[in-house]
Amino acid sequence: VVLAGVGGQGVLTVASLLAEAGFREGLVVAQGELHGMSQRGGAVQTTVRLGDGPVAGDLVPLGTAGVVLGLEPLEALRCLPFLAPGGTLLTSTERKGDLAGYPADVIDRVAAAGGMLVDAKALARSVQAPRSSNVVMVGAALPLLPLAVVTMEGCIRDLFAARGPKVVDGNLAALRAGLGVAARP
Repeated sequence: VVLAGVGGQGVLTVASLLAEAGFREGLVVAQGELHGMSQRGGAVQTTVRLGDGPVAGDLVPLGTAGVVLGLEPLEALRCLPFLAPGGTLLTSTERKGDLAGYPADVIDRVAAAGGMLVDAKALARSVQAPRSSNVVMVGAALPLLPLAVVTMEGCIRDLFAARGPKVVDGNLAALRAGLGVAARP
């Protein structure tokens, strides 16, 4: 899995959830960072490799990712070269920033690349968890991964426990909202 977004979106949180769920499922897990978060709003790319046998390193080579999961559509498009033939491009529709040169047709370009688009921000708001659009995207991607829903729910409970039951419940609701999107044709 190649994860793409911008600083402040929770890309590293998503990577941690996927990696922890993989460990709990008994998979071999390798997590790597392609480009560090230099600042809030800067590009962030991470990788999570999940396997039932040895994993040859923590970075995903070009053309081999089963999933490119974007929390920001332009950043997801930038990671398209990592996608394997038959892999899935899945991204949130939420654009971060209106920088000069940001392509107005980014959503059309994702769709043209065969990507699945998720309005994660609206879904997170619909379950009263507006800061959990990243977890919505975890739910949307979960059916593509060798991870059980119950395992991911446990990871969410543990990761957010220190923030209190309201945050845990909001993130669990966000996960379910994303699963609902994934189940739609």
